[in-house]
Amino acid sequence: MRFIVDGMLGRLAKWLRVLGYDTAYFPHLDDDQLVRLARAEGRLLLTRDRGLAQRRGLQCLLIESDHLEEQLGQVLAEPTLTEEHPFSRCPVCNTPLQKVKKPELEGRVPPHIFRTHKDFSLCPNCDKIYWPGTHWARMQEKLAGFRHRT
Repeated sequence: MRFIVDGMLGRLAKWLRVLGYDTAYFPHLDDDQLVRLARAEGRLLLTRDRGLAQRRGLQCLLIESDHLEEQLGQVLAEPTLTEEHPFSRCPVCNTPLQKVKKPELEGRVPPHIFRTHKDFSLCPNCDKIYWPGTHWARMQEKLAGFRHRT
């Protein structure tokens, strides 16, 4: 499933990307632009705006809660949602990440990280580098909690 998220749900967009879902997020777009993009790309629009959710000819899910955990729980409970691959998309720009050989990153990550880690991914769009460090472990725990609630 592919999503487009309205400007009020930026944290939800980031976490859906972390979960591996193709999630468009353009906070500068107005409602009409979001609707056009959702329709053109066949995306499910996630919104807290009741008026926007009632537009005709639009796949939409009205997000009920202000709390991230409940928002994710609502989205993950959708019966048509298929499991994706966590940590496979850039949480910043939504681009699929690419595995990178460690020698290619020498000098691009902190020396301690280079010495102590072996697996790295790179966003070919925004050039951010990711590795399974302590932040990754905390995110995995948080994801497990989200899944447990659904």
